[in-house]
Amino acid sequence: MKHSISKIIITAIIGLSVIAPIATFATYYTNSQDEKSTNFEMNILKTIDDENMYKHIKSLSKTPRVAGTEQEDAAVDYIKKQFDSYGYKTEVQTFTFNDYTAPHTIELTLDGFLHIVDPSALEYSVSGHVVGEVVVGGLGKANELQHLDLTGKIVLLKRGDISFKEKMLNAANKGAVGVIYYNNAPGMIMGSLGEANHSFIPAVLLTQAEGEKMVKQVNKNPDTQASLTIEGAKSNTNKSHNVIATKKPSNLNSKTKAKHDIIVIGAHHDSVANAPGANDNASGTAMTLELARVFKTIPSDTEIRFITFGAEELGLIGSNHYVNQLSPNEIDRMVANFNLDMVGSKDAGKLILQTMDDKPNLVTELTQVASTKLNGEPTPVNQGDSSDHVPFAKAGIPAALFIHNPAEPWYHKPEDKIDKISKAKLQDVAEIVTLAIMNQTRVEHYAK
Repeated sequence: MKHSISKIIITAIIGLSVIAPIATFATYYTNSQDEKSTNFEMNILKTIDDENMYKHIKSLSKTPRVAGTEQEDAAVDYIKKQFDSYGYKTEVQTFTFNDYTAPHTIELTLDGFLHIVDPSALEYSVSGHVVGEVVVGGLGKANELQHLDLTGKIVLLKRGDISFKEKMLNAANKGAVGVIYYNNAPGMIMGSLGEANHSFIPAVLLTQAEGEKMVKQVNKNPDTQASLTIEGAKSNTNKSHNVIATKKPSNLNSKTKAKHDIIVIGAHHDSVANAPGANDNASGTAMTLELARVFKTIPSDTEIRFITFGAEELGLIGSNHYVNQLSPNEIDRMVANFNLDMVGSKDAGKLILQTMDDKPNLVTELTQVASTKLNGEPTPVNQGDSSDHVPFAKAGIPAALFIHNPAEPWYHKPEDKIDKISKAKLQDVAEIVTLAIMNQTRVEHYAK
């Protein structure tokens, strides 16, 4: 639990009222101070420039920015130059990740099997060509396989109970040369082995119907042979980057200097393949840049870190790396993470906040006070755990995702271009976040 004075003050304000925030501010300020504070806030909000954000989005979304590519590197350079131009000493934090290329060829045949199958590869399936007798191995648990002779054979395994990876390693340790998985429920499924591993053997995934027919065929015809081919799959180590600009707190004395609060404003800068990612997530990146520009000259008692994360689309890799390298002291002082992801599409729905556990926290409370003051109603909160706020939340840091819901029809598609961006939505979200952070960082007393 964080014990900063500023957090205690704002929490008390929120506890008094969400419906009438201006009135509750009067419990802390005199009428004169309240008026000066409100005027100061409005003057700061007027400095937010939606045209700046639009221009950043236009520059960033000319091509897809897939993590580990030259296009992502160019985006990192662009972001760093913008932070530098505002006067920040910018850090580019490099990290590595396993980059997987899916196979271009997948073939599976079974002697005497007349049904047509359409096998798919799992993420991190390895390339190879194997031929061998097919053995039914149940769920692939170690105790199920211990009495089976799998040496040089292809094992047929049902999904469930344990991970695909554990099933794979159990089979490989028994000498199997290939694995055929099948679903334990109707419908299609995407499978992953979790990570690259030198012990993996070629593996494919079938539907429940395909797998059950194959089990019947093998049980009726022992010694049935299968041929399994996977080509083009490969895993390699790649690099991505986080870009970090830090605004140090102002007017701290020797007692508070080492204990000041930290707020993180962040967004991921990478996109998926074949999508220029104007909204996902050049919009959040552009807003992070604009907020860094706006806050640069505003004195406060709180440190603010502006961060764009790499490899979010590959599994929140950049934000996980960042949180994992924080010191215990930094984590203890980190009071809020404002995560901006897909905040500018004119074709998406209304602004919402998402927390990992569907519970309110300091970020949602501050934001609801700000949105009520600016728009007359609090931004709604629901559950969401698929963006860069998650690593912060898992570390015990109050965190929330800012996103519009429902998502636009062009989500993760080539149509996610600059012409789909709404300047009005950019301005709205940026103002809400700015006011929320100003309330937490105690900038009001500088307006006296």
